[in-house]
Amino acid sequence: MRIIIAGGGLAGLAAAVALTQRGIKCLVLESRPRLGGRASSFLDPTTETYVDNCQHVSLGCCTNFRHFCETTGLAEFFRTEKTLYFVGPDGRIDTFSAGPLPAPLHLSGAFAGLRYLSLGDKWRLALGLRSLARGFTAKERTMPFSDWLVKHRQTPTAIARFWHVVLVSALSESLDRIDVEHARKVFVDTFLAHRDGWLVEIPSVTLEDLYGGRLTEWLTSRGSEIRLQSSVDQLELCDERASGVRMSTGEVIEGDEFIVALPFFRAMTVLPPALAQHPDMAGIQNLQAAPISSVHLWFDRPITELPHAVFVDRLCQWVFNRTALSGRSAAPKVNQAAVTAEPAAASNEYYYQIVISASRELAGQSRESILAQVLAELTAVWPVTGTARLLHSRQVTEHRAVFSPVPGVDACRPAQQSPVGNVQFAGDWTQTGWPATMEGAVRSGYLAAQNVLKRLGRADPVLQPDLPVATLSRWLMGIRAR
Repeated sequence: MRIIIAGGGLAGLAAAVALTQRGIKCLVLESRPRLGGRASSFLDPTTETYVDNCQHVSLGCCTNFRHFCETTGLAEFFRTEKTLYFVGPDGRIDTFSAGPLPAPLHLSGAFAGLRYLSLGDKWRLALGLRSLARGFTAKERTMPFSDWLVKHRQTPTAIARFWHVVLVSALSESLDRIDVEHARKVFVDTFLAHRDGWLVEIPSVTLEDLYGGRLTEWLTSRGSEIRLQSSVDQLELCDERASGVRMSTGEVIEGDEFIVALPFFRAMTVLPPALAQHPDMAGIQNLQAAPISSVHLWFDRPITELPHAVFVDRLCQWVFNRTALSGRSAAPKVNQAAVTAEPAAASNEYYYQIVISASRELAGQSRESILAQVLAELTAVWPVTGTARLLHSRQVTEHRAVFSPVPGVDACRPAQQSPVGNVQFAGDWTQTGWPATMEGAVRSGYLAAQNVLKRLGRADPVLQPDLPVATLSRWLMGIRAR
């Protein structure tokens, strides 16, 4: 029995882990020289350090991603942040953490303490969250979330300083390009249903170290195989079932079960015409993508001791203190004798990553202009930035980082089971019930693996349950058990 997985991103890796854990060996084919897909790292030659293409974080409500990390031993390399730091438009920093009350009241004190929102803003915000939690009408289902906010009388300040801040970070889209259902998913699962749903979990090592090192060893030590720089050109069909994959080299690798775990804009290119033209595949052509940009900065001194910060009403959205998050006093250098993600020695470089989601507005701007804006915002909050010496900077934009959760998008997302029995799809763009997140990617891989197991006569449950809805959240907010 040979299981072939085309794509070594998080979805493909999750499928491989689920099957390998159950004694079913897989062959993972990845076109790039590294695993992780959009959640990967690259070596920055100037600093000789590994740099994540963008800072990836998880949340307490991401039960399948947590299960994936616990299964493979990666969980110990995530740190849970029980306090968030919000930088208001005036530069004042408000802390945000849970109080002793049960959900959904556990964060009421934190919301009340946000000084950049007025009492009126907070009242309208509370009413809006309650309305959103209770659900929406059929008409609202196809409504852009920006229109829903106006309908529910949210103030311009609350929209700009709360709804926009949360949703653009979570979904990487502007409010007029987010549907109500996806917005509700973010707020219910993160803030309202369970007291641990909002907790932010951040890797303390690079993504290369997670997926290229430790996860690779976990899979290969259990008999699965990973081939890098191995690009699949086309899935081959014979007698209405998949028989193999044709590689870019011309090699044909035969298999029994296949999982296509490629981005939506790549998946269609490997499907044979008979499958690509199937009516169930038509919606994939209508999926749209959104960009995420990150600015990487290395200074000769620390500009803040905070591990992270959320900027409100600014170009910068999140600032991650990668030096502090790694638990080291300064950024590591790579051992050039054996290039790995582990440092050979410390240097006096302090590394920060700034994330700008839904970054279409940066298109056409020069790198110098973007850097100047970022440095000006950092200096306004932490004046030491203006006197620190910028040793190096790097800007990265993932132009197709996520699929856009536009109204009606779920009708375009295919199921994991393709019209061909022994072919599954995996990717955050498939039907997962989640937006484009690491959790959505892992769910898709688990669901694809679950389908393979069923075809092999095994009824093993793979998908993990959501966090339970708190009793008070059901009563006070009308949130139904999931």
